[in-house]
Amino acid sequence: MMKLKPEHFAAIKSAILRDAAAPYLRDYLARGLTEKRWRWDLLHRNVSAAWICANVYPYANDEHLDTALRRITADPTLEKGAQ
Repeated sequence: MMKLKPEHFAAIKSAILRDAAAPYLRDYLARGLTEKRWRWDLLHRNVSAAWICANVYPYANDEHLDTALRRITADPTLEKGAQ
């Protein structure tokens, strides 16, 4: 079960999916980086650390945030490139 509040999940998802120049997962994997690193780079590229600290961390931790990021990056509208 995901712990993020629906409005925070929606804000993060919207920001990430709006990123037309998001890096491809395949490029990360080719460089020896992990899918988790890709997810977190997408987050930090699109959502400020200050917003995350003020809105998410008062009630959730990195594991909860990563669960949300896995759901967001599974969205078919986010181009992941050929794997």
